[in-house]
Amino acid sequence: MSDIDRVLRSNLKLRHLQLLVALDQFRHVGRVAEFLSVTQPAVSKTLAEIEKLFGLVLFDRSPRGTVPTPYGATVVRFARSVLADYDRTRDEIAAVASGAAGRTSVGAMVVATPVLLAQAVERLKARSSQTTVFVEEGDLTRLLPRLRVGELDLFVGRLEPGYASPDLETEALLDEPMCIVVHPGHPLSAHAKVDWPTLAESAWVVPPPWAASRIKLNQMFYKHGINPPADLIESASFLVTLTFVRERPAIGFLAQGVARHFEAQGLLKVLPIHVPIELPPVGIITMRGRLRTPASVQLVDCLRETATALRSGPPGRRRRG
Repeated sequence: MSDIDRVLRSNLKLRHLQLLVALDQFRHVGRVAEFLSVTQPAVSKTLAEIEKLFGLVLFDRSPRGTVPTPYGATVVRFARSVLADYDRTRDEIAAVASGAAGRTSVGAMVVATPVLLAQAVERLKARSSQTTVFVEEGDLTRLLPRLRVGELDLFVGRLEPGYASPDLETEALLDEPMCIVVHPGHPLSAHAKVDWPTLAESAWVVPPPWAASRIKLNQMFYKHGINPPADLIESASFLVTLTFVRERPAIGFLAQGVARHFEAQGLLKVLPIHVPIELPPVGIITMRGRLRTPASVQLVDCLRETATALRSGPPGRRRRG
């Protein structure tokens, strides 16, 4: 095995990193060549150069395409991280040159996006209107890998204990209970009281099976001696949830702050049933030891301020920042 430290520090070039990421993304030499606007022999030659530098096989080739070996997967993660830092630095320099205040990238769960994050961004924009905020919605399984390789600066959502790790820093901001919602036109919206057997017979749009909120919801049905609903659509997307709550119409399971926010706009109706489950708090996750951009620091400060304002408001509220 070659001197890995020397290869990583001195020998790898930007074009090498871009090629590795493209090979991992497309898994096909022809498509990589088209994407990078080079010939297929050039792709094969450059990959051979990289593997010679490491003294390792990074990709297995077959008629079906290219697949990273365990060594290759590790180097690809390194390449993604370096390219993300490169993009971030380029954007920061461009922002300074244009008079803007910079850019930050945040991954957000549904529980945080419509209220906590939206109001925090509003605060940030009031201080620096030209700061760009990139928001990617999803759950921890999809967003944490992007945070780790530097494609996201921070994550805002539930601090699930199962994802705790020494490389991550967490900060709790809010406790956010769950509630059950329907579209205002749903037959159950006019009921003064709703029971669990009735809910079990209805169509639902619910979080993915691995989400803590979904697990706790199923437990509530079992607690009442009935099986969870069988007519399901599963999604971590708020847009998907809102769409199917409206169009099927289905029952939804949302954080109370999110539900009350959209109930005030006439888009949802919170059903009169108590959901006594405990979930992790909503908060911030960042990479331990990673230097934050000025825009990221400002956004974190705004998230803290927004959380303080929300905690001090009346129950069921989500007042403007």
